Amino acid sequence: MPLQNLHYHPTPRIRRGVGLFIVFLFLCISPAVARERQSLWPEGKMPDRQPHQIAAMHERTKDKSFNPDEHRDPYLEWFEKPADPNGSCMILVPGGAYQGTVDIKMVEGWYKGLTAQGTQCVSLVYRTPRPKGLPIYRTAWEDAQRAVRLVRSQARERGLDPDRIGALGMSAGAHLVLMLATNAQTPAYKRVDSIDDIPCNIDIAVAFSPAYLTSDGESGTAATRDGYGPDVYLSKVFNFDSSTCPVSLHHGGIDYISPNGSTMVYRKLQQAGIPSELHLYPGKGHVPCGFDKALEFLKRRGFFCPERRADSPMFIPEENIVPGRVEAIRPVNEDTDIEWHIPKELSTEAIQVICCEAADSTWSTAVRRYLNSIGLTVVTLNYHLPLTRTSAAWYIPALKEMQRAVRVVRRDAASYGLDSDRIGIMGAYEGAILAMMGVSSSLHKAYYPADATDKLSCSVQWGICLFPSFGRSEDLTPDFSFDLKTAPTLFFSSANEVESSICTVAAWEKMRAIGIQSELHQISSPADVCSPVCLESIKEFLQTSMQIIE
Repeated sequence: MPLQNLHYHPTPRIRRGVGLFIVFLFLCISPAVARERQSLWPEGKMPDRQPHQIAAMHERTKDKSFNPDEHRDPYLEWFEKPADPNGSCMILVPGGAYQGTVDIKMVEGWYKGLTAQGTQCVSLVYRTPRPKGLPIYRTAWEDAQRAVRLVRSQARERGLDPDRIGALGMSAGAHLVLMLATNAQTPAYKRVDSIDDIPCNIDIAVAFSPAYLTSDGESGTAATRDGYGPDVYLSKVFNFDSSTCPVSLHHGGIDYISPNGSTMVYRKLQQAGIPSELHLYPGKGHVPCGFDKALEFLKRRGFFCPERRADSPMFIPEENIVPGRVEAIRPVNEDTDIEWHIPKELSTEAIQVICCEAADSTWSTAVRRYLNSIGLTVVTLNYHLPLTRTSAAWYIPALKEMQRAVRVVRRDAASYGLDSDRIGIMGAYEGAILAMMGVSSSLHKAYYPADATDKLSCSVQWGICLFPSFGRSEDLTPDFSFDLKTAPTLFFSSANEVESSICTVAAWEKMRAIGIQSELHQISSPADVCSPVCLESIKEFLQTSMQIIE
């Protein structure tokens, strides 16, 4: 019989089985609970309606059945409730250059991470593309303010705290989040109904790679001058009014949307006394870096749990360390020694030099033990400073000791089976000034060569500056020459020291301007060098940015 004449006739039992399988398959691939969508505006009352705008995630618009006329109204999409809710709510704001709302997967990732902490998430799908005859953000800002009011109006009935409503966004979405954070007292639209009598301020904000912050890009382009220049300034659309909330800013060092916009916002927040954080990631482009650090920020600010306490110091026991050799760094200073601390099990042949003042070595012991515990050799230098510091060059004796110490470490590294070309330098507090000199000014001699050791280079391959005291203005110490041997650096500090933190940002900006990708983390709550968040940032820098340890 020809094959084309063969027909399959399933029995009733088989047909029922196939039907049940299809139903089962549908249930497997469909969400367990349909997400609630809520329109923002009463019918016919949406401000600045424009016929070319839609409200839909970009991925949805690619569906062949997509009908733009069915997606004109912006909306909130409520995600599933957390298993263990803590009363907080986060509005998730996707980006897309105000031309669309993009990246469903990214938003889903935020939702999963926040829900695991007990936060209720709701996504804002605002109007795009850009409105005609209005600022590029205008209709999206209207939608965003209305969204905050709607969420707050329902907070009690949904079991939420109306004073713990945050917003988190990426790119244009982060720009919109900053508009919410800094302009709550500026109405984006005229009152529509009683909902608009409710405050539209948010209580906390997270901005990943915020776009259009600087004057060379606020019209909706990449920063045409990379955020640099005497005539480049922070966009004036951000008012930083009295309702401005704490903000966590995250930006990649090679983002075509200049990270200088984030540093400018951070300066304004610091000057206004608003607890905020800045995280800058070397070698990262226009991507949402640092979600884990954003979660840490939310924890520190009490968003998940208002009674959460700050980090306590981490204690690392002394174990598995080869007894260190004490070695004088003559002829620079007869009274100054370096001490080698080598783990029995090395994870790397690199060496971390730690500089600390002889009168205060407590923090260096804790950090050294931590680094030894992850397999990194540490050499400690207890430098000396004058008791009275009347001269502007009070640190020169310590600079001499530091340069000599690096040369001695380079000379002796091979005898310990270590790499003389992978040496980093670290300092904290005033010692961070010394470390920064080692990073940026190694081509400048601090003393006249005395022997063959002084013919070796005192340059380092990376630097770590913890809670630095670089000064009280943006005019950095002139001894930071940023010469051709300047090395990538991790800056870590608390934003509580306002002027010092701004100086640290200025140092990061200077290094970026000369092509050195460095990392910066300024946290908003009290911490110290021995706190877990600081030690873990050091480890992450050495692992990820410098690839010093595995």
